[in-house]
Amino acid sequence: MVRDDLYITAPSFFRCPISLDVMKSPVSLCTGVTYDRTSIQRWLDNGNNTCPATMQVLYTKDFIPNSNLQRLIQIWSDSVQQRVDSPESRAVTESDSVPSRDQVLIAVADVEGNSRLDPLVKIVRFALDSDENRDFLVKIVGFVARLVGLLLNVDGGVEFLELVVKALDLVLEKIEDHEWLNNSMLKKQREGESRCDCLDSLLLVLQEGGSDSRIASVRVLKSIAMDAESKQLIAEKEGLLSELLKLITPEKDPLLIENGLSCLIAITTPKQNKVKLVNLGAIRTFSKLLLEPNMSVSIVEKVLKLLETMSSRKEGRVEICEEPECVAAILNKVIKISNVATEHAVTTLWSVCYLFRDQKAQEAVIKANGLTKILLLMQSNCSPSVRKMCSELLKIFRVNSKSCLSCYDTKTTHIMPF
Repeated sequence: MVRDDLYITAPSFFRCPISLDVMKSPVSLCTGVTYDRTSIQRWLDNGNNTCPATMQVLYTKDFIPNSNLQRLIQIWSDSVQQRVDSPESRAVTESDSVPSRDQVLIAVADVEGNSRLDPLVKIVRFALDSDENRDFLVKIVGFVARLVGLLLNVDGGVEFLELVVKALDLVLEKIEDHEWLNNSMLKKQREGESRCDCLDSLLLVLQEGGSDSRIASVRVLKSIAMDAESKQLIAEKEGLLSELLKLITPEKDPLLIENGLSCLIAITTPKQNKVKLVNLGAIRTFSKLLLEPNMSVSIVEKVLKLLETMSSRKEGRVEICEEPECVAAILNKVIKISNVATEHAVTTLWSVCYLFRDQKAQEAVIKANGLTKILLLMQSNCSPSVRKMCSELLKIFRVNSKSCLSCYDTKTTHIMPF
C-alpha cells in the first residue's frame, strides 16, 4: 500500500489481534472482538472454539462484518495513499503521525475562511485515531458550525469538500443537538434561497467523490433527514435521489450500497418521496440487487424494506407487478435469509396479491412456484403476523384452485390446506 521509505503509523484498533496487520476485512465474533476475516477463519478452521483475545468459549462460530470499522480503515488508507502519491510526498517523520490536541486546535482555527487542505487532513487524521479524539473535536466551541459553513464553499473543489464531509461524518455520533445540525444544513432550502447550499456540496461529493467520501455524504444526508419537512427538502433537491440510486447498483462497493439504501429508507417515508423514487426507476434497481447472488443479508433486508415501502403506493405496486423479475426475486428471499427479510418479503407479496388483488402479481407468484414457498414458510417457525399473511395469500389462490394447481407442478400439492 505504501512505499518502504515511508513511515506510516496505523491506529492500533485497525490492526488484527492475531496477525497485527491492518485489517482488510474486519469481522466481529460473538465476544465483540474484531479480527481480520482471513486470520480468524484460519483460527477456527484449525479446530479452535475460543476467542483468541479473550479465550472465552464461543457459543457460535459465526462472525459479523464490522462495516463501521471497515469504513474508517478505508478512509485512513485513502488518506495515506494520497500522501504517498502526491508530488510533495517525502520520508515521513514522527511529526507526520497523529496530530496532538494543540496541533488540532491550531488546525481548527486555521481551517476557517480558506480552502487549504492541510488543516482538514490533520483534523480527519486526528478524528480517525480514537473515539476520545472525536469527543475532543465536538467539544471545541464552534467546530461543527465551521464544518457546516465550509460545506457552502463549493469553489474549494471536490477534494476540499470530501475532507469536510469526512470530518463531519466522523463526529456525527458525537453531536448531541442533531436538530440544530438539521436546521443549519437545510436553512437555505427552508428559506427558498437559490444560492449554493449544503445539499449542493453533498450532491457534488456523491457525483465526483471517492467511495469513502460518498459513504460519508450519504451518512450525513441520513442524519439530517429527521422529519417530514427535511425529508421533503432533501428529495426536492434536483438530481439527489437519482444520484443515490446510482450508488446502489450491483457493481458498486457493498458498503456504499448498504449506506445508500439506509439513506433512501430514511428519506422516502413521505408518500411524495416514494412516488418520486418509483418514477426514477427504483423498482428495477431493487430487483437487480435481489437477483445478485452474493449480496449480504443486510443489503437484502434493506432492499426488501424499500420494496415493502414502495408497495404502499399505487405507483409502486404497478411497477412491482410490471417489472418481469421483481415478484420472483422477492419470492426467492422469502425463506433462508433472515426473519427480517421474510417479514418484508411476505408483507410486499401480501400487499400486491391480497390487499390490492393485482392479477399480474398473483400470476407471477404461481409461475415462480410461490405456493410451495408459502406453504413451507407456514410450516416453519415464522412469526404470527407472517403466518397470518401467508394464510390470507393462500385464500386468494383457493378461489381458483384448479387453475392454480394446473400451474403448480410439485410433489407437495397433497398438503394444500384447501
